This record gives sequence, C-alpha cells and structure tokens, in this order.
Amino acid sequence: KTGGNGRMAYLAAWGYVRQTGGSDAQAAEFVGKLFKNVPVLAKGGRDATTIFLQRNIGDVLITFESEVVSVDREFGAGKVDAVHPSVSIIAENPVAVVERTVAKKGTGELAKAYLNYLYSDEAQEIAAKHGIRPYNPKVLAKYASTFKPLKLFPVSEYFGSLSEAQKVHFNDGGQFDKIYTVK
Repeated sequence: KTGGNGRMAYLAAWGYVRQTGGSDAQAAEFVGKLFKNVPVLAKGGRDATTIFLQRNIGDVLITFESEVVSVDREFGAGKVDAVHPSVSIIAENPVAVVERTVAKKGTGELAKAYLNYLYSDEAQEIAAKHGIRPYNPKVLAKYASTFKPLKLFPVSEYFGSLSEAQKVHFNDGGQFDKIYTVK
C-alpha cells in the first residue's frame, strides 16, 4: 500500500490466483495469508531491499525482476535464492511526453523521438542489460538466462486501470485494509 513495489506485488499475487482459476474471494484469502507474514511495509522497492538485505528483516523479499538483477550485481550472485513465479503481472515503467513542457521548450519532436526510441531493438537491448524485461521477443530470447519464462497478465485483466485498482484495493477502507493488520 505504501509504494509501487508493494502494490504491484499485491496485485500480482491477487492476479496469480485469478489466472489459476480462483475467484476474487479466494484471491483475497491468499493475499491475506501472504501479507500476514509481512513484518514491515517499505516505502518502495529499494527500501524493501535495504530492509531485507541490510537490516535482515523478513524471510522473503517480493520484488521486481529488475531488482533481483540489481541485488545480484550489488551484493553478489547467490546472496539470495531467486524464485520466479509461473504467473505474474506486467509491471510497466511508464513514460510520457509532458505536452505543456515540450511546447514551452520547443522540444516536442525530440521528446517523441526519444519515446519511440525506447521501444527500438537497441533500447530494448540496453533495458535488458539493466535487468528490465524487454518487450521485443528476439531480445528477450537473447537474455533467456536473466528473464525466466513467465505468463504475464496486464493490470486491466483483473483490475481495470491502475486508477481503478487504487480505488478498490489501496484507498483507505479498500480491499488491502480489509486483509492487512498493522503489527
């Protein structure tokens, strides 16, 4: 609830149950059991990693695939045993052109070209080298040892938009508040 990483982990767990044939009630029960084991809610992904690896709080760290790659690089391969789910959520890194800013600076075409470049083979290669799952199937295949096979589902499949997921699950009194008790 407190950061994007935590919210995406919650939605991934919920969606995992739905992808494997479960109902929303079963997903709520599963996620409730999962979060009963959470000793502290971190502010974000890097904070969660620090709490887990440097303060030794918790037995399991649920995090983004790219963070696992970063942990291996920063702390040494084998410091943690990575377990990859068979099903997970597509956690996209949002990018946008801020029209008001580019209009003021006259950089609209340049900004749009950069945005388009992010989905090129070259940029996907750079992303993969930094632990971000590429969209391009050829680049993904090249980095198969880094990116394990996953059945991925979009937020929209079970939650509508991120805004709708926020309202239903994470706003005060939402589904998360119903299943999580502060320790």
